[in-house]
Amino acid sequence: MFGRKPLVVPTPDQALPGRAERWFTLADRHLVLNAPVVTDEVPEGLEVAIFGLGCFWGAEEIYWAKPGVWSTSVGYIGGSTPNPSYEEVCSGRTGHTEAVRIVFDPAVISYADLVKTFFEVHDPTQGMRQGNDVGTQYRSGIYTTTPAQVATATELTRQYGDELARREIGSITTEIVEAPEYFYAEDGHQQYLAKHPHGYRCHANTGVAFPA
Repeated sequence: MFGRKPLVVPTPDQALPGRAERWFTLADRHLVLNAPVVTDEVPEGLEVAIFGLGCFWGAEEIYWAKPGVWSTSVGYIGGSTPNPSYEEVCSGRTGHTEAVRIVFDPAVISYADLVKTFFEVHDPTQGMRQGNDVGTQYRSGIYTTTPAQVATATELTRQYGDELARREIGSITTEIVEAPEYFYAEDGHQQYLAKHPHGYRCHANTGVAFPA
C-alpha cells in the first residue's frame, strides 16, 4: 500500500510546474482568533514559527489554542512547485509538506514551548508518513525564521532525540531548514476543525512527553 505514493521529495526539475500567483481567495479573519489569516506582514513584537507535523488540520487546532498565539494558518512548504493546490501536494509531485504557520507573542509563549509541543503531539521518527497518512507531504519539519530559532530547534531536537534513544523508540527524521517560501492552503483547509468539529484528527497523544 505504501509504495503507491512517491516517498522521495522530487527535485525541482521533476516537480509540477505550478502557477505564478495564488489562484483562490482567503477569508479575511481567523474563525477562532479573529486575527488576519494572511499575515505576511507581522505586527511588531510578534514572531513566526512554521512546523510540519502530519495532517495540518489537527496541527493548526493544537496551536491556535495556545495562549500567546495571535494567528495561525495552514499551507505548504519545502517544495519546488509555486502556488500548488492541495491535490498537487497530495500527489507527492510538488515536494511540499503540509505545515502550520504560527504568529505568536514571545513575551507570552516561547518558541521553545512551541517546539516542545511539536515533538509531543506527533511521531518524528516515521519519515515520509504520520500514522496512517503516507506521503512526502506528511514528513516532519521545523522551518526556522530566525537564527535564534535555529539554535533552539537544534538543541531541543537533540534533547528529544536523546529521550527517544533512551526509550529505544527510534531516530528523529525531522528536517530543520531555514524557512523557504510558504504557500497558503486553500480557504477550505484554514481552521478546518473549527468548521468541521468532528473532522479528522491524528495528533492527540501520539507523541512522547518532552524530557523535564
